[in-house]
Amino acid sequence: MWQTSFIEISKSALENNYNFLREMMPGVRISSVVKGNAYGHGIEHFVPLAEACGIDHFSVFSANEAMRVMHSAKSRPDIMIMGMIDDHELLWAIENNISFFVFNWERLKLAQEIALKAGLQARVHIEAETGMNRTGFAFNELNECFKFLSRNRNSVVFEGFCTHFAGAESIANYYRISHQIQVFEKGIEKLKKRGMAPRNFHAACSAAAVRFPNIRYQLVRIGIMQYGFWPSREVFVDYSSKMENKYDPLKRLISWKSKIMSLKNVKANEFIGYGTSFLAQNDMKIAIVPVGYAHGFARSLSNSGRAIINGHRVGVVGTVNMNALTLDVTHLESVNLGDEVVLIGEQGNVDISVSSFSELSDQLNYELLVRLPHDIPRNITD
Repeated sequence: MWQTSFIEISKSALENNYNFLREMMPGVRISSVVKGNAYGHGIEHFVPLAEACGIDHFSVFSANEAMRVMHSAKSRPDIMIMGMIDDHELLWAIENNISFFVFNWERLKLAQEIALKAGLQARVHIEAETGMNRTGFAFNELNECFKFLSRNRNSVVFEGFCTHFAGAESIANYYRISHQIQVFEKGIEKLKKRGMAPRNFHAACSAAAVRFPNIRYQLVRIGIMQYGFWPSREVFVDYSSKMENKYDPLKRLISWKSKIMSLKNVKANEFIGYGTSFLAQNDMKIAIVPVGYAHGFARSLSNSGRAIINGHRVGVVGTVNMNALTLDVTHLESVNLGDEVVLIGEQGNVDISVSSFSELSDQLNYELLVRLPHDIPRNITD
């Protein structure tokens, strides 16, 4: 059955991005961050693609996402839960060899008790609070935490020591991030003094991996860059300033397309759509597309959004509806029912990027991507 829109995911673009990341960070293991439905790309579609590119470690936010990765994976990759895992989900994670962040005593002690009772080992990543002020053991709790791990080695595997930075994509946060790095390094020193070494130290997201190469350690948690997007313009400028060639080495995986479902002629001085937000100044021809804010095309793109039809960029006119938007096609020589409409991606020599949406709607790349509904079909292309 035909859907109102569909998403295409490019395998060759993903291969390109991993090749670039590996060249930039030789010898460092990449954990593919697939939280937020793989940043809108679809966990079930993306995970096998990443595996085919050699990825064997995935990071998620919740136990639910971990289960989706496990069921969609072709092999048996490492899966790491960075956020929410309920008490009753701990046994499932332990039984399935899934590692998880621990950032408070309650979770650490309960994980040890459950693992001991089951005769298994819980694989834990101890998260240190270094200045994000969200989750993590306080610095003055780390010694007791490390002692607990030493006493319970039979039931708890010290899989990783980690932290998360508070906005490494922005130069405005430079001193805050630098301080966090110093605190984390002091935590590493505490471990070394105790003669302890987890399997992995990890702290770097995409932005930090580019801007602070000295803290890549053994593992980096790469999210937005694997999908072909820079965390911010600042990060790309920081990278390209060190390169002779200033071209963008990343390729976007995602394209979002629909079709024209209706065409209409509108006379001058008539309003288009709900309310009075757009008044036709001249006779116009408009195309109705069956995509609206229910599908992730934000209402804030009313009278400002863009799309591509027949190799020409066209503008949104009127208010974006729940299930439809209106495009001005007056200037197109030929336009017909069923013509392809590109909402994100390329057509001919014209393209519309996710960043152009974010600039028009005051959304982040991340925000727009993860708002793409799960039920929009995802198709894999070469």
